[in-house]
Amino acid sequence: MDLQALADFNLVAAHNGFGRASRLSGRSKATLSRRVAELEQSLGVRLIERGAQTLRLTEEGRTLHERTQGPLTEVAEAGEAVVLGASTPRGRLRVSAPVVFAHVALGRIGARFALAYPEVQLEIVADDRKVDPVEDGYDLIIRIDPSPDDRLVGRRFLNDERLIVAAPHVPRPAAATNGSPETLVKAVLLSAAPPDVVWRLRTGTKDILVLRPQPVLRLSSLLMVREAVLAGAGAALLPKLLVADDLTAGRLVLWGAHDAPSVEIWALQSSRRLIGAKVRAFLDVMEKTFPEKSFVPPS
Repeated sequence: MDLQALADFNLVAAHNGFGRASRLSGRSKATLSRRVAELEQSLGVRLIERGAQTLRLTEEGRTLHERTQGPLTEVAEAGEAVVLGASTPRGRLRVSAPVVFAHVALGRIGARFALAYPEVQLEIVADDRKVDPVEDGYDLIIRIDPSPDDRLVGRRFLNDERLIVAAPHVPRPAAATNGSPETLVKAVLLSAAPPDVVWRLRTGTKDILVLRPQPVLRLSSLLMVREAVLAGAGAALLPKLLVADDLTAGRLVLWGAHDAPSVEIWALQSSRRLIGAKVRAFLDVMEKTFPEKSFVPPS
C-alpha cells in the first residue's frame, strides 16, 4: 500500500472534501483526487462516493480511515520529533482552557513556562466552549469534570471544590426554626442554575445545613458572580480557585464547603497524537505548580 496515497486519503476524509483538504495542506485538488483514485485501484474497492456538492465515505472508506489515521499521525510526529530533537521543546503550542481557570492561574503559569522554554511559542486561549483539539487546532485542552471520551487522553492535575461565600457584612445563615428543612438566603446565581437549586452546606461538623438560595441576581459568568458577591449582593457558590485570594484577604468569608464530590481538572489531548516534548514540558510546569493536586494560588 502506498503510504503517501493513504495519507492523502486520510487528509481528504478528515476534512470532508478535496477542496478543504487542498486549502489546508497546500496540495492541489487534482493531485489529491489522483492519489485517492490510485489507492482505490490498488485496493480494489471504492473508498469515497463523490457527488456534485458532497463527499461521503463508503463503509470500506470509513473502516480504513478509522484504523489508519492514528498510526499515520504517530509516524509523522515521530519523524518530526527526530528532526526537531525530541528532548528539546520547541515550536508552537496552543492550549485551550476554561475562562475562570485561565484568568486565575494560566497567566502566571504561562509566564513561568515561557521563561523556562524560550523556543516554544505558547498561546493560551480562554474559552468555555467544548473545543475539539483536532478540529480547532489545539495541542492541549483543559477541562473541568470531563465526560469520558475515547478520542481524548490525558491526566488529572488538580482537584478543586465549590465553596459558599459572601461579603463579611452579609449575615451567616442559621438552621431554620419554623420546622422547614431549608434555610432561605439571598444569593447570586448563574443564569443556567435551575429554579429549584439547593445548596448543601458543610460547616465543619457532621451536620449538613440545607440552603435555599433566593436569587437577587442571575449572571452569565462566574467572574461576574464573584464581583457581585464582593459588592455585597448576596451569597454564591463559587470555585475555591476563584475566591481563594479573596478569602485570604478577608474580602469574602467562608460559610462552608458544598457537600458534593470534588471538582476534577484535567489536561487532555487527542488520542491520535503522541505526547510531544512541548506538551510534556507544559504538563510538568502545571503539575509542579500544584504538587498536591489541590489549589493554591500560584505565586
